[in-house]
Amino acid sequence: MTGKISSVFASCFAVTIFYIIYVEANPAIATGYDALEICIENCAQCKKMLGAWFEGPRCAESCIKFKGKMIPECENFASIAQFLNKL
Repeated sequence: MTGKISSVFASCFAVTIFYIIYVEANPAIATGYDALEICIENCAQCKKMLGAWFEGPRCAESCIKFKGKMIPECENFASIAQFLNKL
C-alpha cells in the first residue's frame, strides 16, 4: 500500500514540477495589450496637454506607420520632439 501511495505522490509531484517549469505567461498580452491603441491614446493625451504646440495628427500617423512601436510619452521631450511646432 505504501508503495502505491509513494508512486502516486511521485507522479503528481513530477507533473506539478513539469508544469511549473514549462508554463510561460505574459500578463500584458493576456490583458489585451495593444501597442497601436496605446500609441494613439498617448497622442490624444499629449494634444490635450500641449494644445496647439503639439501636432496630434502627425503623431497618430506615426503610430500607424510604425505600428505602435514608437509610443510617445508627453513628459519625455525626446519622444515628442518631432511632433512639436513653434507656432
